[in-house]
Amino acid sequence: MESWVEAWIIAGFAMYLGGAATCAVGAGWIWRKGDKDRPDRTAILAALVITAGWCVMVAAFGANSPLASLAEVARNLAWLLVLYRLFANDGRHETLRPIRPVLIALAFVECLQLVLIVVEARFAITPELKLLTFQMCAMFHLMVSVGALVLLHNLYVGATQSVRSVLRWTAAALAAMWSFDLNFYTVAYLGGSLPLELAAIRGLVVASMTIPLAIGSTRSAATIRLRPSRKVAFQTLSLLVIGAYLMVMVGIAQSLAMLGGDLGRLTQVGFTFAATVVALLWLPSHRLRGWVRVTAIKHLFQHRYDYRAEWLRFTQTIGKSDGSSQSLQERIVKSMADITDSPSGLLLLTGESGSLELASRWNWKDISVPAADPVPADLANLFESRGFILDLDDIRAGKDWHGEAVFLPDWLREEQQAWALVPLQHFDRLIGVIILSRPAEPRRLDWEDFDLLRVVGQQLASYLAEQAGQAALMESARFDEFNRRIAFVMHDIKNLASQLALLSRNAERHADNPEFRADMLVTLKNSAEKLNGLLARLNRYGASGSEKREPVELLRVVRQVTDQYEAVHPISILRTENSKVLADAEGLEQALVHLVQNAVDASDAASPVSFDITCDGVRGAVEIADVGHGMTAEFIRDGLFKPFVSSKNSGFGIGAFEAREMIRAMGGRLDVDSREGLGTRFTVSFPLAAAAEHLSSHTSPQHSEAA
Repeated sequence: MESWVEAWIIAGFAMYLGGAATCAVGAGWIWRKGDKDRPDRTAILAALVITAGWCVMVAAFGANSPLASLAEVARNLAWLLVLYRLFANDGRHETLRPIRPVLIALAFVECLQLVLIVVEARFAITPELKLLTFQMCAMFHLMVSVGALVLLHNLYVGATQSVRSVLRWTAAALAAMWSFDLNFYTVAYLGGSLPLELAAIRGLVVASMTIPLAIGSTRSAATIRLRPSRKVAFQTLSLLVIGAYLMVMVGIAQSLAMLGGDLGRLTQVGFTFAATVVALLWLPSHRLRGWVRVTAIKHLFQHRYDYRAEWLRFTQTIGKSDGSSQSLQERIVKSMADITDSPSGLLLLTGESGSLELASRWNWKDISVPAADPVPADLANLFESRGFILDLDDIRAGKDWHGEAVFLPDWLREEQQAWALVPLQHFDRLIGVIILSRPAEPRRLDWEDFDLLRVVGQQLASYLAEQAGQAALMESARFDEFNRRIAFVMHDIKNLASQLALLSRNAERHADNPEFRADMLVTLKNSAEKLNGLLARLNRYGASGSEKREPVELLRVVRQVTDQYEAVHPISILRTENSKVLADAEGLEQALVHLVQNAVDASDAASPVSFDITCDGVRGAVEIADVGHGMTAEFIRDGLFKPFVSSKNSGFGIGAFEAREMIRAMGGRLDVDSREGLGTRFTVSFPLAAAAEHLSSHTSPQHSEAA
């Protein structure tokens, strides 16, 4: 116990010396750099010098010595004078006459300490008298502290807004000093003696109050504000919570220990157990931590977001990958999701038809997104014209602000984890939409969310537009190179076809052997026809459509394709609904061969590729499905149908592109649905021949005239 007391005495000695040094340095700093026009400048300098002397007296003779008590009286009178001079910053010391009597009364009460010092030194000869004198001394200190705090409150509350900014730092320092004195002497009065620990740290309190006093004495004090970052604020809040918990635990445990028995120790064990349980629940729970974060932001900050921190994180996420080989599309979703603490998200980009198509997923593999028109073109047009952010909870609650409810697809309406749709607009043109999932701590989107997400969406749209422009330039350069190469190939093939055709004509007239002549004619004619057919197909690339369209039975074309692969890979036909479509049989067969070859290359040797022929009364469709490696949404959008981009080492990257172009040229449509590790399904659909004839008959000139 004695060592504990000695340790506090030594610590107090060091803190008081530190307080004296800090006051002296602060006075010198104010003398040199303080605002010389402030009416309280001289009073503050004098108060700091006297306070430094008080700290030296306490360090030298102890807090209970008469010299230290006399120095404390002088210190308190000096700070009361500072308080009076603070009223002069807006002239209220002349107009508020009641201030002077109150200050005089407080100064008189403080001067009574001199009488008590004499009484204690000469007349308090018994313990009872010493205790009474000490309690009266503590009571007078309490009265001065309370009166000074009341005056300080009236000073700050009654000041104008411009004067408040000047008084802010000085008033905070005086409030801290007198608040500490109020608690210090309250504990001393109740305990009958000065508390050792609190008495030791008074020097530290004095040193701490000197800093805001020095700041408040400058001309720029009105513009200086304490603006800690949110990280510092959260850490400070955590420390305050931990400190409050420890104080409550120690207070309750010590109170119960005074009753005797093992209640104190049992209480400490109980608090430790409770803290362990809370820690185990806190650390792994994203929901609990999210709730605490939202609550703290709501009550501690004027704005929800720390915009500087959000922008730095956004820039770092977009500009630098985290080592997980994330594509730009994935980083775009992540950067938007990080702002709202959303655990996952989707990126849908505008397709060629105007509808929004899935382009990327981030941490959201379990959601099922339709392959065809996941978000219809009408909703995309509404986003483009209005530029609003869609809160899906509003739609579920029956609110329809812009008429978007009728266009919202069912899969988004029914997916409860889908939370918000943020449009990505670039120069009033919709680039895409990000779908954010619900954060761990659910909350309502407010105006600040909308403003920040809208600005970030515009920035992300510019990144996507720039990437698309660069990709188009690169593709154009590759096409230019390919066109230069293919021009030579076509020229050589054309020459060869001409030579073969000439040879066949000459052979008809000059061959001597009739049988040889006949075989040669057949061979040469077939070669010429094949070469001319190749030239015709090359000339059709990039054309608007095929001129040859006739009724084609899908089952017949599918069987021709399966016959070619019968000895190469397992091929099966699941359904064979009657479907006669309007297409080019030769072109359709070639397109299906490309798609089947891709499915075979992506599958294991024993994994079958299946055909499924269906009809919905308007269109006939062929589905080619495999259970191979599958493809990512990014590759489907940016690589599958891009020429010269192939996932195979020896691939030329033009098969899927050629298949889609041929199908489109015939008036058909090609859709893809794929999942990594699960497989891929290509769907080729054409209008039924009967339906096309029916529409043609209803739009013919004769029908129009009759109508």
